[in-house]
Amino acid sequence: MVDIPATTAHAPEASANRTLTAISIAHWVSHFHIFVLPMLFPFLKDRLGVSYIDLGFALTTFAVVSGLTQAPIGFLVDRVGARIILILGVMLGGCALVSLGLFLSYPALIICAGLLGLANSVYHPADYAILAAHMDESKMGRAFSIHTFAGFVGGAVAPPMMVALLASIGGQGALIVAGAIGVAIALMLIVVGIPDAGAVRTDNGNGPVAKVSVMTPAIMMLTLFFTLLALSQGGINSFGIVALMEGYGITLSSANVALTSFLAASAVGVLAGGWLADRTKHHSRVAAVCFTVNAAIIGAIAAFSLPAWAIVAAMTIAGFLGGVITPSRDMLVRQAAPPGAAGRAFGIVSTGFNFSGIVSPIMFGWFMDHAMPHWVFGASACFMAATVLLAVVSERKR
Repeated sequence: MVDIPATTAHAPEASANRTLTAISIAHWVSHFHIFVLPMLFPFLKDRLGVSYIDLGFALTTFAVVSGLTQAPIGFLVDRVGARIILILGVMLGGCALVSLGLFLSYPALIICAGLLGLANSVYHPADYAILAAHMDESKMGRAFSIHTFAGFVGGAVAPPMMVALLASIGGQGALIVAGAIGVAIALMLIVVGIPDAGAVRTDNGNGPVAKVSVMTPAIMMLTLFFTLLALSQGGINSFGIVALMEGYGITLSSANVALTSFLAASAVGVLAGGWLADRTKHHSRVAAVCFTVNAAIIGAIAAFSLPAWAIVAAMTIAGFLGGVITPSRDMLVRQAAPPGAAGRAFGIVSTGFNFSGIVSPIMFGWFMDHAMPHWVFGASACFMAATVLLAVVSERKR
């Protein structure tokens, strides 16, 4: 038996743009749903009468389920097709939140978190399989960057949206509306008629043929690459504000400005990185150069007590460069994926994000608990340096 990719002739530009828009909206939903439960923690704590540790267990459940199912979902995408898997994933996430809003309890919260983790594992394998099959080759980097940018926007709008919903219709109503958005987007994907990708058929020739293996050295190296990337930014995203306040003596408002500038610049950098990714074949070099500069910048924040304005400027530059490498990162996976195995490839390498999501809070929280706020940035710089070394090795082997 052999995996043979379904016919994927590139669609006309209008069709390709429609596909990119629909897939990007689905990615928007994925990041939006990630932030729904954390934004409602104060409401859930009071209503359910549980501790923050109990609520944190829900997030751990989300991360573990997503990490364990990401690779299997990638295999499923390549076997039955990305379209149906994506639609079911979006629908599952929406229904999980609606159900929690209707039947609010702590066991329901844990079940909802697990279902959200399963739904989250769908997006990378399915989205990238469809984009890789149906976007114009000359604009692939920009397509990846727009898709990633949409996810960033979903995460950015989640806090104000959930606060507004909580204030207007209450916590349970907010959960139902957040879930209904997912259900509506799933129906939109059906109406738009997004194209399929990744579905395989069997060979009708004489005798079986070995399947193409996706567990190549390149894919395993990229899984490590994704892990280091996530670790290099996870501590800053989660503990950057408290680390700046406790270790550098700057105010809450200044620390918020620094982190907001970092995240906003990352989103802008993603779009710039898409343009760059379409103009180079040396994506490992792009990652190496950007993260060499970033390691120096974040290392300087760790080593010196800089004034607030300098920290804001440094984090803005670091955020932009961190965003620039994202489309090149995705192009590396696409290049490494065997024919007909894009879903599996993106599913496997994306487990690096989940591994980081489990390890990062513990490690960086340990730094803060032991009065080592500078090491939030110091460890991030070390992970960036390790990412550079891995990118250089990857480029030489390629």
